[in-house]
Amino acid sequence: MKTRALSGRKIAILAAPGVEQSELTAPREALLREGAHVDIVSLKKDTLRAWNHDDWGMTFEVDRHIDQANPSEYDALVLPGGVMNPDTLRMDHRAVEFARSFMTASKPVAAICHGPWLLVEAGAVRGRNLTSYPSLHTDLANAGANWTDAQVVVDGNLITSRRPDDLPAFCHALIDLVTRSAAHVAAE
Repeated sequence: MKTRALSGRKIAILAAPGVEQSELTAPREALLREGAHVDIVSLKKDTLRAWNHDDWGMTFEVDRHIDQANPSEYDALVLPGGVMNPDTLRMDHRAVEFARSFMTASKPVAAICHGPWLLVEAGAVRGRNLTSYPSLHTDLANAGANWTDAQVVVDGNLITSRRPDDLPAFCHALIDLVTRSAAHVAAE
């Protein structure tokens, strides 16, 4: 049987109520297909409800509450968007510190849509090349990022994409970066 690329890797998806459903489910499913263990980490303890385009969507079980999630236990972080989700997360010091720790450790971080808002709050975008939902352009530029309108931007350990339509490219870049990161760690 063929070993899947991410067997043994543990990935956190940081999400709050109002997370854009497809931006949580598509990366999660792609990572699981490649053999990764994926935890939904949240400010909520039991479940959270997603936003599905223009109305409330599915409810998801939370795997780890933010207070019980240790960034050192994870190999990568996914930051889905939606407007409500990152706006809630960036107002919580635990979520900000959780995201900052991945950036400081140079672990793979993948943020889509409004997800980079949390990285702005974490002080982690200055001098970085990235993209986002277009309405974040000014926020990111004011925080010192080099913003571009592209389907996916990879800058070192940081992957960013604009919107749900970009999910195939986003997921491909995420799998590729986490696979390369895992190979690098194994070679050390």
